[in-house]
Amino acid sequence: MKTIQGPGIFLAQFAGDAAPFNSLDAICGWAAGHGYKGVQIPTWDARLFDLKRASESKDYCDEIAGTAAAHGLAITELSTHLQGQLVAVHPAYNLAFDGFAAPEVRGDPAARQAWAVDQVKRALTASRHLGLRAHATFSGALAWPYVYPWPQRPAGLVEAAFDELARRWRPILDHAEEMGVDVAYEIHPGEDLHDGVSYEMFLERVGGHARANLLYDPSHFVLQGLDYLAYIDIYADRIRAFHAKDAEFNPTGRQGVYGGFQSWENRAGRFRSLGDGQVDFGGVFSKLTQAGFDGWAVLEWECAIKHPEQGAAEGAPFIAAHIIQTTERAFDDFAGAGTDDAANRRMLGLSDR
Repeated sequence: MKTIQGPGIFLAQFAGDAAPFNSLDAICGWAAGHGYKGVQIPTWDARLFDLKRASESKDYCDEIAGTAAAHGLAITELSTHLQGQLVAVHPAYNLAFDGFAAPEVRGDPAARQAWAVDQVKRALTASRHLGLRAHATFSGALAWPYVYPWPQRPAGLVEAAFDELARRWRPILDHAEEMGVDVAYEIHPGEDLHDGVSYEMFLERVGGHARANLLYDPSHFVLQGLDYLAYIDIYADRIRAFHAKDAEFNPTGRQGVYGGFQSWENRAGRFRSLGDGQVDFGGVFSKLTQAGFDGWAVLEWECAIKHPEQGAAEGAPFIAAHIIQTTERAFDDFAGAGTDDAANRRMLGLSDR
């Protein structure tokens, strides 16, 4: 067993135009002041990070790492959630997702997709420059509009979508192998990889690629009614990153999993600030520790009720309190009587050999 690292914090939900959230140096100082030891950096936010430069310059990456280190912080992972989303976009979402892309490729799905692939590859290269082992991203989605089978899905539709998804991601995964960095897909509704079965469908199509791994976030499983603890047992050897995010699901006579098109505040299932929801984090940390996960526990803060500053301030001590320092000896070693093969055989009623 190994000890999980943390607490870390994903900066995407906090970055902004006002200080201290408008530069990497300032936001790192803010995070360190709350007790965080690591930061996960969104690579699309130019206020914090220059992805093109990071992919081309090890010196720039050393500067980025040095900025974090000056505040006692490590970089946990880089994130391309927005760019990964654009690797595969169903036409129904073209307008909705166009804003994630660079202005010069908006309105051109083929150019946007090529740009997204290049972005993720650059982030993997930058991850290598930073000495990181894992990279956080989304898979994108071609089949998601058909998640509920009404009207009946025509035979082969989902299979064709996953064949294409795998085709688009295979060159990225091969680049990840060259860089020695794992791709950690956040399993998330809205992505074709949204549960264990869909991940397995993808994994089969990329030939069980060693770099096609997982970012574990239990909040998304609470909202699906999926057993998030059993998920760790099943996929422990593929979990490479961890978002500590809470959620609650309180169905009523009026709404359930689908939420009735309501705002987050009014949904039966909603994300909550860490510790305010229904996730059994004692169980989560225990299972991840037992499974040998030694990556970072990174707060991804999202809540429709609590102020983000309060959520950030409460998140670091919450994670720190749940990190398990692994033991080097059994708790009952004090009662051990040593090893004696002959005595063991006598205790079993067996004759000496």
